[in-house]
Amino acid sequence: AAPAPDPNPGNLTFTGSFDFLNTYMFRGIRQDDTKVIMWPALDLGMAVYSGDGGLKSVGVNVGSWNSLHTGSAGSDGPSGKLWYEGDFYATLGFGFGRGVSLGTTYTAYTSPNNMFSTVKEIAFKLGVDDTPYLGRGALKPYALVAFELDTAPGLGQADAGDNAGTYVELGVAPGWSVPAASLTFPVKLGLSASDYYELAGVDNKFGYFSVGGLATVPLGGISNFGSWNVHGGVEFQKLRDTTTAINGGEDSKVIGSFGIGLSY
Repeated sequence: AAPAPDPNPGNLTFTGSFDFLNTYMFRGIRQDDTKVIMWPALDLGMAVYSGDGGLKSVGVNVGSWNSLHTGSAGSDGPSGKLWYEGDFYATLGFGFGRGVSLGTTYTAYTSPNNMFSTVKEIAFKLGVDDTPYLGRGALKPYALVAFELDTAPGLGQADAGDNAGTYVELGVAPGWSVPAASLTFPVKLGLSASDYYELAGVDNKFGYFSVGGLATVPLGGISNFGSWNVHGGVEFQKLRDTTTAINGGEDSKVIGSFGIGLSY
């Protein structure tokens, strides 16, 4: 049978997800590893421009990402409230020839239950989709640089340090896909370009190394209610000096996740 027609062929795309995890690590920095962690997220994408020249596309995304905790960072902790983190972001993305993309994102990381001070950040991400050249051997490399804004000693920083930090992430995301499922194997390295992983007045450059696997299984085809999927994965993080100290002396962490996703 022919696939169902796309019920939303326009310039707006809505995506959402709801995930369950055993541990929340933000760039190698432990947030919580007790009881159940839930991540609801919503995103609205707008296709602003498409063309055949050097600039192929321009898009804008706005969204909210949230972390709900039943453990020590949430309802079972000092706040007594479930909603640990609420992030709000806006991204301006550009697509160029040869699979090159560049995105600029402003994010406000807030804590509705007041477990951490608001972190404001602007990030730039350069990526390359090398699938047309390497096929199934494509690595899809990327580099991200993020700058913390509007900080004070101990406030507005991921590491709660003395100085605003600059974070660098280098990664690849090879994968394999068939109609019934897709597998991706993200690998990334988190580094401090400046004061991102401070510990006792020392900026440790190496934050963490991560390798993982994620499986996504579509639930049927495109319907009047969009495209749905279930997904699950495992991630291993190897930590260094600052992240090990924040993690209570543990120098590695294994993270498991499972969730459902929607695109419309």
